[in-house]
Amino acid sequence: MTITAILRQRAGHKRTFALAMPMILSNVTIPLLGLVDTAVIGHLSDAYFLGGVAVGAMIITFLFWMLGFLRMATTGLVAQGYGAGDALGQLRVLYQAAVMALILAAGLLLLQGPLLQLALALVGGSDAVQHYAALYFSIRIWSAPAALLNLAMLGYLLGRQSPRSAMWLLIVTNSINILLDLYFVVGLEWGVAGAAWASVLADYGALALALVLVWQQLTPELRRRETLAQLTLAGSGRLLALNRDIFIRTLCLQLCMAFVTAQGARLGDAVVAANSVLMNFTLLMAYALDGFAYSAEAEVGRASGARERAGIKSAVVLGGFWSALTALAFTLVFAVGGEGLIALLTDIDAVRDTAQTYLPWVVIYPLLAFTCFLLDGVYIGAAKGAAMRNTMLISALGFFALWWLASPWMGGNHALWLAFCGFIALRSLTLSGHFVWSWRRGHWAG
Repeated sequence: MTITAILRQRAGHKRTFALAMPMILSNVTIPLLGLVDTAVIGHLSDAYFLGGVAVGAMIITFLFWMLGFLRMATTGLVAQGYGAGDALGQLRVLYQAAVMALILAAGLLLLQGPLLQLALALVGGSDAVQHYAALYFSIRIWSAPAALLNLAMLGYLLGRQSPRSAMWLLIVTNSINILLDLYFVVGLEWGVAGAAWASVLADYGALALALVLVWQQLTPELRRRETLAQLTLAGSGRLLALNRDIFIRTLCLQLCMAFVTAQGARLGDAVVAANSVLMNFTLLMAYALDGFAYSAEAEVGRASGARERAGIKSAVVLGGFWSALTALAFTLVFAVGGEGLIALLTDIDAVRDTAQTYLPWVVIYPLLAFTCFLLDGVYIGAAKGAAMRNTMLISALGFFALWWLASPWMGGNHALWLAFCGFIALRSLTLSGHFVWSWRRGHWAG
């Protein structure tokens, strides 16, 4: 399809933005929260405060995002139920995902001690960094029940093509988190503990709001006690299988991202702190691109449920067009204003200088990444977890191979960033190749 033909699809662009823009606006508040965390901690007296928060948040992020299948699988299956007109089936998926969320949260709380010790042993870092990482983790882990339930309910809202509800959930949650961050860390001078408590309280506030938003989605028929009594775990096999594949995919992704933080910690406090600053830039870009991925999830899921092959193609083409433009915009912003953004986040000279050294890797990152972000959404909407799993396994192997090969001649942190950029490029290539191959063989709805 030519650029001219794409531009003429006004109705398609309007629908893409109707789904994507609320999520883009709300998603931007998520890395902004990370930026505020980095800024308030980064202006404390020593780099180990920022390094400790970076490591502690990385461990929590690894655990929670590793269980991100609760959101993704729920979105895909609810979207297909939405396309097929099966309202009770959509609610049943949410119920099953919520039960799984509570079971998994209980497991995290029971195993928090061994998980923390294992993570710190793998990450390494100075004694000061490890101390503050443990402090942050020991507080944040108590948000697990709320955080995991929120994932399931966010997936339900997105699958039902209700991005405005999802938008308000994320905006309110992260706004509360940012305000409490400033109050606890700057106002009360609680330091690292203040940043952790702000996140915990925000997660439970989000849970209350999520319950209200989901209830508003239900018709009077679905709210009846007799209907709710029909919600059981029967037929959860498809959800479990999809969760398994997405779990493996997410585990590989988080291992690679955690490896960047862990190796940075082994290279010194200034390096791990600088990498934390730069990773916040990539997260800012990622959450913006995820708006179009979420749009693709909803549209591809709906079209798959309704057996509309043309709808799938339209979602991929239009989402790809806007994802590419967004990636180019971020590359230009990072190239022109990257040093200024670094200066806003920390006034520690060693961290600033180190971050500026590795900034060029972040400049090229959006152009390598936008394709895999979009296709993640496409495959989630189509509930094709096995393909996501297999392409991620290939990409993760490539990541570690690149790091191992480049380390002897590039130096530690340059090799780390080469491997990370190569990893994201491999994800784009493998997902694109699989999509083209499977599309030509008619493996999509039609």
